[in-house]
Amino acid sequence: MALHDDSSHLQITPQVLLKAYACGIFPMAESAESSELHWIEPTWRGIIPLDLFHIPRRLKRTVRSDHFEVVIDRDFDGVLDGCAAPAPGRRKTWINEPIRHLCAELFRLGHCHTVECRLNGRLVGGLYGIELGGAFFGESMFSFERDASKVALVHLIARLKAGGFSLLDTQFVTDHLATFGAVEISKHDYAVLLDRAVMDDDANFHALPSHIDGEDALKAIGITGA
Repeated sequence: MALHDDSSHLQITPQVLLKAYACGIFPMAESAESSELHWIEPTWRGIIPLDLFHIPRRLKRTVRSDHFEVVIDRDFDGVLDGCAAPAPGRRKTWINEPIRHLCAELFRLGHCHTVECRLNGRLVGGLYGIELGGAFFGESMFSFERDASKVALVHLIARLKAGGFSLLDTQFVTDHLATFGAVEISKHDYAVLLDRAVMDDDANFHALPSHIDGEDALKAIGITGA
C-alpha cells in the first residue's frame, strides 16, 4: 500500500509512524525522488538477537584500537546523507523527503538516534534507527572508511544491551548482517517479541555516556579478552 505524504493526501505524522512500527510495519520509498511511502510488512523478519551478537576477531581489534571516535546523536543530517549516498551495489536510495522529514521529527522527539564514526573530525560512517520502548528498529547504515559502519553497529549493540533493550530489528537479513548473528524469524514470532519490547518503559538508549571507547563498548556487550 502506498500513501502520499503531501497536503492533498493523508498526512503521515510521527505518531502514525510510531504506531506503524509498533504493529510491525515500516515505510520505504521507491527512490529519493518519489513522494510516496510504501508500507512494508515482511513475511520473514530480520533481527539480531542481542545475546547472540557475533564480532569477528579482526573487528574486535579495530574496535579496541579506537581508530574512530564514536558518538551518538550529533549529526542527524550528516548520517541521513551518508545513508542516502550511492554505494557499491546500491545506485539509488529509498530515503526520500517524507522519510527524512518524519525521521527528523522523531529525532527531535527522542525516538530516532544516530551512531556516528568520525575520523579526524570527519563523519565517515554510521547508522540510524528508531527507538520505541525496548525495541530498536535499525533503518540504514553507511561507511566511507573500512569498518566504520561495523564499528557503529558494535557500539549500537553495546548501547542497547546496557540500556535494557530486548529487540533489534534489521528488517531483512543480508549476508553482511548474517556474519554478526542476524537471523530471520516468522511474522508471528516477530509479533510476539515486538509486543513485549514496545511495552518496556525502562529501556534507556542513554544508559551509557554519549561517547565511550571501544573497550567499554565490548565490555557492555559482555566481551573481554581477545
